Amino acid sequence: MKYLFSLVVFLGLMSCKTSQNSQTSQYSAIEYQVGPCFGFCPTYKITIDADRNAILEAEHFNFSKGGSKDDMSKPREGTFKASLSTEDYKRLVDATDAANIKTLNDSYIDKRIMDASKINLRVTFADGTKRDIAMSAGEKPKKLTDLTTLITEIKENQKWEKVN
Repeated sequence: MKYLFSLVVFLGLMSCKTSQNSQTSQYSAIEYQVGPCFGFCPTYKITIDADRNAILEAEHFNFSKGGSKDDMSKPREGTFKASLSTEDYKRLVDATDAANIKTLNDSYIDKRIMDASKINLRVTFADGTKRDIAMSAGEKPKKLTDLTTLITEIKENQKWEKVN
């Protein structure tokens, strides 16, 4: 009887783990790239994979507030790595699900706004398909804005380790 109980508990735990993994494995990578603006906007690319590994390719203004024109002639800030917490990754997956990436337009670039950063979001699904969405300042779906705000928040709250 106790062996049967142990087997039932073991199978129950395995099914919980399987359902957690299947929820997070629908995206193999999420990339978010922010280009320069006519000011001192952070310029970077962050890539987060399904194993919660994050790579930040930081160009300028990622680790300091303000800036000057001279900062643009400085070398890029570098490449950094971090590991997202399970909670942060779950929030990212939930926000990506909520944005319903596959149904969004390819572009949300407002050509009337010239001085804002150009942004590209690329979601790679577990089946290998990719979805690219170009953005700038201006109107876009709230769920997409929520996702990009969360990615920025996650970027700012990591303990980045410099790779090079």
